[in-house]
Amino acid sequence: MSGLRLATRRSPLALVQATLVQRLLSDRGIESVLVPLETKGDKNADVSLDLIGAQGVFAVEVQRAVLNGDADVAIHSAKDLPSTTPDGLSLTCVPQRLDAADVLIGRSLAGLGPGATVATGSPRRRALLLERRPDLRVVGLRGNMATRFAAADRSDIDAVVVAAAALERLGKIELRAERLDTAWFVPQVGQGSLALEVRVNDVTTAQLLAPLNQRDLMTALVAERAFLAELGAGCSVPCGAFANVSGDVTSIRGVMLSDDGTRSVRAVMDGNDPFVLGRALAIELRDVQGGGELAGWQPTS
Repeated sequence: MSGLRLATRRSPLALVQATLVQRLLSDRGIESVLVPLETKGDKNADVSLDLIGAQGVFAVEVQRAVLNGDADVAIHSAKDLPSTTPDGLSLTCVPQRLDAADVLIGRSLAGLGPGATVATGSPRRRALLLERRPDLRVVGLRGNMATRFAAADRSDIDAVVVAAAALERLGKIELRAERLDTAWFVPQVGQGSLALEVRVNDVTTAQLLAPLNQRDLMTALVAERAFLAELGAGCSVPCGAFANVSGDVTSIRGVMLSDDGTRSVRAVMDGNDPFVLGRALAIELRDVQGGGELAGWQPTS
């Protein structure tokens, strides 16, 4: 094989994302090939993330391919990454972030009657829905995007929650019934972002990727991931954070919720150091506002 070897999940959405990176590299005259891999999360698509261990189940095999020298670049949806980067790898490039919001497909929130059924495999999405609409019946859902699209047409499900960015990347934005405002429906850390990792000693590949990196997007992701790392949390606990950058100032919004959505703590912070800022937000919510005591909130390290 010639060119950079790009490790990626083999799901349809992941391959679309990897192809985007290929195109960005090609525009700069850099050849590349895809190395599609099946992850633990893909192999156990019918099993709850709580049971198989949510941290890194869609990323570890992709990271391992780069660490073992079987690929040069690991391409991820940033929301799939563990909260800390493994030894030997460097998070080098964030080439794109689409809308970080969540969306409903099937019906809008206002269009859901009392007791309506909404499907999601995310504890964060479940808790946020129940916070606003405790009358809803929220059921679990795993599987690729095609499975989630199909679920919205089932007679026993009224709506499904998915990422806006996934709809956009798959050319399915017309399925959106409602975009959920990030001011209250705070996204998962990294949602909408692509993240590229390389080996720490692979200076050549890092230099090739450097022109693709969007500085403000990287800064926002650093802040969000610092929040998650301080909590020691993954996607198996109901929390979220979303950062924006304006000039030298990063603003980050965060939430921690009880698993049933009956209680929540929220805060917004601004700062100049994204890593310090993300950690400060986590400490504020967990320790000062008591988020660590919320029912069902058990961080995973």
